[in-house]
Amino acid sequence: MTSDQEVISPYPRAVDIVFERRGDGPPLVLLHGIGHRRQGWEPVMDRLARERDVIAVDLPGFGASPPLPDGTPYTVDAVLAVMAELFDDLGVVRPHIAGNSLGGLLSLEAAERGLVSSATVLSPAGFYTALELRWAIGVLRASRLGARTPQPVITTLARSARLSRAMFGMIYGHPDRLGRHALAGDARALRGAVGFEPTYRAGRRVRFTGTCADVPVTIGWGTRDRLLLPIQALRAQQRLPDARFVWLPDCGHVPMGDDPERVAALLLEGSSTPLVGGPLHAVPNIEQTPA
Repeated sequence: MTSDQEVISPYPRAVDIVFERRGDGPPLVLLHGIGHRRQGWEPVMDRLARERDVIAVDLPGFGASPPLPDGTPYTVDAVLAVMAELFDDLGVVRPHIAGNSLGGLLSLEAAERGLVSSATVLSPAGFYTALELRWAIGVLRASRLGARTPQPVITTLARSARLSRAMFGMIYGHPDRLGRHALAGDARALRGAVGFEPTYRAGRRVRFTGTCADVPVTIGWGTRDRLLLPIQALRAQQRLPDARFVWLPDCGHVPMGDDPERVAALLLEGSSTPLVGGPLHAVPNIEQTPA
């Protein structure tokens, strides 16, 4: 599949997941963090699409994807069930997966459960203490509060490198490299993320305890991550001693815009192992929706 597409599966499912797909090659699914959106991968999408069939997903209740059905808790099991349905709809068998923050935790859990052929994770959640989690959620809630600033004001402030660092510097190492429209869009997505609170409530006691023994894992962590602090990177290394670990110099919690070349190279290397589980099924017809 070579053309850019934002699509909703036409098949009956719990959630009509919105995603963007571009490129050719082995499939690589990209999962964003809590309060974020699939466009967070935009700085690396074209680089990845030269060698991968890239599928960037809006998780349930984030970006343009609707929330989980009423009464469905935002557990790892529930979200991975939605992802498994999406894989099946798209005809991908054990794709490669990459995730940032919450998306990193989901990627590791997908690897632990044998749903994917490899996992590359950037500052994955699930390795914090209770105090560190409260810190991270406090920062994100403060960012959500700030995101209530009128959109034209945010766009104007984001034109200044100094002000953009003040507004977004807890999330990105270099927010000024993203551009004002991307930052304003991220603020809008954070403000409108209906899945934020239920995801936090369901995940307060969730920690990653697996081993991913049968799936290659690559972990990248920004040296300037102020949300999930680097001490958590050491815990991740201890939990997954067979994983490849890479520090991302001068990068923040969401590193894709801080150093696109380095992050894209890491994602390509992490997803370079052969697919497991046989050939891809034919990709079904899909209904394109407006951006």
